[in-house]
Amino acid sequence: MRYLVSVIDDKNNPGSTDRRPAISAFNERLIAEGYWVFAGGLADTDTATVIDNRGEQAVFSDGPFVESKEYLAGVWVWEAPDLDVALKLAAEASKVCDRKIEVRPFL
Repeated sequence: MRYLVSVIDDKNNPGSTDRRPAISAFNERLIAEGYWVFAGGLADTDTATVIDNRGEQAVFSDGPFVESKEYLAGVWVWEAPDLDVALKLAAEASKVCDRKIEVRPFL
């Protein structure tokens, strides 16, 4: 099963910025063990644009879809045999990247 693993940062209490080597090592392990599908970090929420084209014309709005002190800082997509494995990996990921993690299965 595939899982979307969201990395959540906090503008008031951000995670450590020196985690890149540890995250790279963790990613290499995910690849070696067959869990890796995709990963990517995201630019700051100030760079976001929201598009709503449900009406007669598209409306473009600067900024994130919701204002919050917490925001999505990056994502992984993992292939894991079950939720227990995904949650175990997510607990490690939270420690490695010094941020909260949300795990959601794909349908």
